[in-house]
Amino acid sequence: MSEPTALVLHDNPDWLPPFERAFDRVGVPLEPLHLGDVTLDLAEAPPRSVHWSRLSASAHTRGVPHAPEAAQAVLSRAEAAGRRVVNGTRAAALEVSKVRQYALLRAAGLDVPRTVAVTDRRALRAAAEQFGAPFITKHNRGGKGLGVQRFDDVETFAAALDADLLDAPVDGVWLLQELLVAPEPFVTRAEFVGGRFHYAVRVDTSTGFELCPAEACALPGADGAAPPPLFALRPEVTADHPLVAALERLLAQQGIEIAGVEFFETVDGRTVPYDINTNTNYSPDVEASVEVPAADAIAQFVAGLVREPEHATI
Repeated sequence: MSEPTALVLHDNPDWLPPFERAFDRVGVPLEPLHLGDVTLDLAEAPPRSVHWSRLSASAHTRGVPHAPEAAQAVLSRAEAAGRRVVNGTRAAALEVSKVRQYALLRAAGLDVPRTVAVTDRRALRAAAEQFGAPFITKHNRGGKGLGVQRFDDVETFAAALDADLLDAPVDGVWLLQELLVAPEPFVTRAEFVGGRFHYAVRVDTSTGFELCPAEACALPGADGAAPPPLFALRPEVTADHPLVAALERLLAQQGIEIAGVEFFETVDGRTVPYDINTNTNYSPDVEASVEVPAADAIAQFVAGLVREPEHATI
């Protein structure tokens, strides 16, 4: 009889240590499967482990360009065999497509940024002229704020295009999006574990949007001291917040059990969700400030699934 495990699909081992420690605390082994090194014998049944996907939209920036396809292969086989999957194929598809995210958010009746998707680089200038400035660009499959640039007029955008100053999105889908202006330079990220709201984080955007909350990204400042935190708990945002309640319903409909959803509160009174992350990392500063860190909540949730009868006697 083998020990029941949780199999974590991932594309960055540097992000795993906080979760490995949390799973150790609940006494369930966390078995890593790197999405850049997958071999599947389709004549064999998948392991009876609980499969947990931590596919990241930015995997291509770490040398794993085909992580989405690998994740879909592993998860599809697991789902077909009736294995318990946390963040399965639908979550994986959502992680790598902001177009899909905005479509679902809009269908749920939420206020989303006005966005135009363009698949032909030659059509970008005409699309920008029709869209109107100011606007931002971003990548459909991005992560880490990849491709986010602000343009206050179409001429500057056209010049950047002509000079080849815009990074091409890995999936070939460019986004032009309305410029949302917040009273202060921050966004909020609502974290969900087991399909339920866990906490909300204030994310300082004063230095840009290429932000990483993970433990591995907490580098010391120039003088060796820790830099001021970019991430802080927002205790006033609770499960009763109207957007949080709507997001819980949406995530449940999509079968997504672990996620972080980012939103703007704008100067004109809008509350606008703009990014659904089904792979989420947590700030050590925030985790240290709460009674139950999110990493521990995930370990407890997944461990409960592992210990259900169908996994307890593998």
